[in-house]
Amino acid sequence: MPSQLVDHPRLQTQRRVLIVLVAAQVLSGAGLAAGVTVGALLAQQMLDSTSLAGLLSALATAGSALAAVAVGRISHARGRRPGLAAGYLAGAVGSAGVIVAAVADNAVLLFLAMFVYGAGTATNLQARYAGADLATPARRASAVSVVLVATTLGGVVGPNVAAPAGDLAHALGIPHLAGPFILAAAAYAMATLVLAVWLRPDPLLLARALEPERGAADGQPGRAVEGRRSPGVLVGTLVMVSTQLVMVAIMTMTPVHMHDHGHGTAASGLVIAIHIGAMYLPSPLTGWLVDRYGSLTIAVASGLALLAAGLVAASAPGDSVALFAVALALLGLGWNFGLVAGTAIVTDAVPLATRAKTQGLVDVAIAVAGATGGMASGLVVAAASYPSLAIGGGILALAIVPAIAVAARNR
Repeated sequence: MPSQLVDHPRLQTQRRVLIVLVAAQVLSGAGLAAGVTVGALLAQQMLDSTSLAGLLSALATAGSALAAVAVGRISHARGRRPGLAAGYLAGAVGSAGVIVAAVADNAVLLFLAMFVYGAGTATNLQARYAGADLATPARRASAVSVVLVATTLGGVVGPNVAAPAGDLAHALGIPHLAGPFILAAAAYAMATLVLAVWLRPDPLLLARALEPERGAADGQPGRAVEGRRSPGVLVGTLVMVSTQLVMVAIMTMTPVHMHDHGHGTAASGLVIAIHIGAMYLPSPLTGWLVDRYGSLTIAVASGLALLAAGLVAASAPGDSVALFAVALALLGLGWNFGLVAGTAIVTDAVPLATRAKTQGLVDVAIAVAGATGGMASGLVVAAASYPSLAIGGGILALAIVPAIAVAARNR
């Protein structure tokens, strides 16, 4: 009975927190996807270089690494609300900076703006931890999946309005490829407002306050009850780092590869929309699979899905939009498996007292991996080919499997 009295308001608050996070994620998903669709193309146009096209993505993900530390530290000290709101506000500022850089045709300003824009990506990912703060151990993966799937709507809409946004930008005297960043700036600003006004009470601060009560109710003062044994932060981080690196590398250069084969913005926007949908839409199913079969099993599945994505992308004819869509759908699914499973592993392994800081540092590693993938992708394609990049990424993803096998033996 005491634990029920503690859990009832906690569950009610968790539902409210998830509703607010879902609203913010729908908006931030649009901001994230809009920039992804045309970022590399904008860099290619302004720099007149394919080998440096991945640099813009690398700078954005490098910026997300710094933002992950900042958001994690702010969340640790003051709660999730100010941390997430600050991150999305930075994303809005970066989006506006990209527009200004495109109008001024200033590559240096473009790089700086994309670095700041990366804060939106980091915050979009950090929000999943807020969904898990008040969740019970047995439902953490499902709670994470609810937050992730909310990104789907904005993530699918964003790329598909790339062409109309470009037309609007052109009518306003702004370069066509900068148009989607108008949407990104507005979406991130609205997400900031939603979190700042409605994410109350703060889920992390409330979870910390309730932790001693839950521990006492279960006869274990001062500690939260963990539902399943975790293989540790290192394994969870490796899973998420591997999936992020491979996903960013292949995703970044696919629109460029399609453009080189005569496809327009609408075609690449459709492929990216399918990719973003596959990244987030399966989240409820993935959360259930992790809760049902364990995080290690689904982590292995992520490596296999990424391998399949690389093989399909490498073998796709240049004129086949359908096969590129299949490849990026598999790429998104593999990323989703890895992120949900890895998040559950890390969250289970870290106590509430240090959770936000540790999660921020984990996401730094993820961001660095993304920056590496984005930067290397253009260089690999320029030196070899897009199929080489795709096959290499798929093989690299298999590094997850032996790591998981070792972790499983040591449990």
